[in-house]
Amino acid sequence: MRTTASVLHLDLDAFFASVEQRDKPSLRGKPVIVGGLGGRGVVATASYEARPFGVGSAMAMHEARRRCPHAAFLGGRFDAYRQASGIVMGILGELSPAVQPLSLDEAFVDLAEGPSRPLDDASLIGLAHEIRADVRERTGGLTASVGLGTSKFMAKVASEMAKPDGVRLIPAGSEMTAIAPLSARAIPGVGPATMERLTRLGVTTVADLQRLSIGELTRALGKAGGEGLYALARAQDERAVTPEREAKSISVEDTFEHDIADLPTLAAIAERHATLVVQRLVKARAFARTVTVKVRWPDFSHTTRSRTLDGATDRLTQVSRVARSLLEGFDVTGGIRLLGVGVSGFTDVAQEPLFDVDDGEDEVIEETVVPLTRRPVTWVPGADVVHDEYGPGWVWGSGLGRVTVRFETADTGPGPVRTFRLDDPALRLGRGDAA
Repeated sequence: MRTTASVLHLDLDAFFASVEQRDKPSLRGKPVIVGGLGGRGVVATASYEARPFGVGSAMAMHEARRRCPHAAFLGGRFDAYRQASGIVMGILGELSPAVQPLSLDEAFVDLAEGPSRPLDDASLIGLAHEIRADVRERTGGLTASVGLGTSKFMAKVASEMAKPDGVRLIPAGSEMTAIAPLSARAIPGVGPATMERLTRLGVTTVADLQRLSIGELTRALGKAGGEGLYALARAQDERAVTPEREAKSISVEDTFEHDIADLPTLAAIAERHATLVVQRLVKARAFARTVTVKVRWPDFSHTTRSRTLDGATDRLTQVSRVARSLLEGFDVTGGIRLLGVGVSGFTDVAQEPLFDVDDGEDEVIEETVVPLTRRPVTWVPGADVVHDEYGPGWVWGSGLGRVTVRFETADTGPGPVRTFRLDDPALRLGRGDAA
């Protein structure tokens, strides 16, 4: 165990909603809810103005609308989120080579692996404030909560205590006292099923766990689960901050004896490939952010398409559904010789996608002359648009053959609202990719 609080955890505050408020002046200080807007959509992020109404991440979107009907409900703009995330990860990379991103909006940093610097508590707190100021300046106003601790677990706990827009350090030697009042759910790996078993033992808080013996926990949770929980309840966490895994991707592909042009047959093959890929992913104890489909055409040229999700997953249903969706983007009427499915963008922590399953960006990594099926233009609320006369703006709403746009940017004040026909030739989607 470390003797200094040299593990840092940074978490961008209400990240998706904060990016939207930064880029849309009319929404600043108002409730903003970002997520999947379809029938199965859930909340990805709610701004702090929406949270007093009981809206939170992973809530069904229809429930969020019931609780906070006056909020702005927006689809995701992953282009903007990835750009902001890249800036923040770059700042963290300047501190240490040991940066472990967990998602677009949070990461661990091992400050002991970076340039020589004082690691006493006062110096570390000063550094954390400098990081937050740097994030705010370079991202155009985004805020971050920063936690410092002697382990990844303690740094994560500290950042939660720092929310929003603050700094918290848990000094070495005070870990057990700091976590004792927390809910047992604060410990990594304690989900609903484990919590149900612990409740039968009278456990509500971490302090309750600390009073249990290792024997009691192993009898309730098994040897591995009981021993792991016993250690974490005592703030014993030796997990290293790992910048990346050795493996960059996992894939399965098959070359056919005869070209296949039947889409249902190819979809079944993609499902089988996805099953094998996920089996290997689970065995590696990893979670993937990107799903890729590769096809080789009869002339031996090939095209690879990928989709980066807004979370990381090891679920077969998620990987196979995205793979099938990507496959449907190809024109296979002339047949294909090879079909492959792969995953990449690994992390140690799952963060299930909170938008609809078909959200995300399709990227053509290598494209042949074979025409691809294009997705129709959809005017999703929040999407960036450009008008030949009025300039850049964003979709306020659409329906009945019309789309309403508010023309403003991060650098302007609240802008005017105008309504156009959906087929207006002067209006087009902007650079941001909306869900």
